[in-house]
Amino acid sequence: MDLAAALRAFVRTVERGSVTAAARDLSISQPAVTKHLRNLERHVGARLLDRSARLVRPTPQGQSLYEASRSALATIDSALEGVRRDMGAIEGPLRVHAPSCIGVQHLYPLVLAFQAEHPGVVVDLVLENRSVDLVHENYDLAVKYGRPGGQELVVRRLGLIRRIVVCAPSFLVRVGPIDTPARLADLDLVVTAAVSPGDVLTLQRGDETIEVPVRPVLRTNNADVITRTLLGGRAAGPVQRLLVTEALAEGRLVRILADWEVKPTEAFLAYSSARFMRPAVRAFTDFVVPALRAVDGIDGPVTAKPGREPASVQPRG
Repeated sequence: MDLAAALRAFVRTVERGSVTAAARDLSISQPAVTKHLRNLERHVGARLLDRSARLVRPTPQGQSLYEASRSALATIDSALEGVRRDMGAIEGPLRVHAPSCIGVQHLYPLVLAFQAEHPGVVVDLVLENRSVDLVHENYDLAVKYGRPGGQELVVRRLGLIRRIVVCAPSFLVRVGPIDTPARLADLDLVVTAAVSPGDVLTLQRGDETIEVPVRPVLRTNNADVITRTLLGGRAAGPVQRLLVTEALAEGRLVRILADWEVKPTEAFLAYSSARFMRPAVRAFTDFVVPALRAVDGIDGPVTAKPGREPASVQPRG
């Protein structure tokens, strides 16, 4: 029996709660995972997993083995990558999750630039608008909007994602001047549910905050749909500044209500504190954090004292 392979299959099955999902993550067949699990139980002389029609859970003995094995396997992986790093190579798989808005326009080009420096790193880049459990879903890193909680995470703050209200010049020609927030109530808007829940848009100007009732003609969770709707002159709307920097500079979009902004959201880069930080993960983190902080539309964090990185660990909730 290949004990290391059996333990990897066991750990992944516990984390995913499914033999099928573990097989997919490990790029082996489901029967192969089942064989590894059966051989491991025979080797230790104990039942390690309780299986039901929907879920696989560890027994008390299995939970103890899982807690010991996951850190041991992470240590082995880190040691192997450390040797490769010492030989001048940073390589291996890297799974990264991010919201599609920042991912398509800004993170994806950074991934390509990182791979140009480290061609041995294979990146699995997943861009979607949902929260993920880094350990359960086997991600090394995730860009998250809002401070992450409920997991054992190391968190590095990227900054505030600024949101402004914009429209196309043709939209202004059609509707006339937009000189007060109350004017938004009469306009066609494109929004996301996260920005204007209950059809109320919250705007800030310094310490002043107001809520404006609005009438969205389109709600979407897709950043490309929002920008295309704005550029087409169909509607005005709040948008992340980082999505429209070029369009604003070129005059294809214009900012309205320049004194007001939608309440910004904090962005973070997070990785699991339950795993050892592999060299590829560390190198990508060091590469991508300053680059994202420099994006127009992300107001960077307060400068830390020399030699200190403003990172924090979130306890398991």
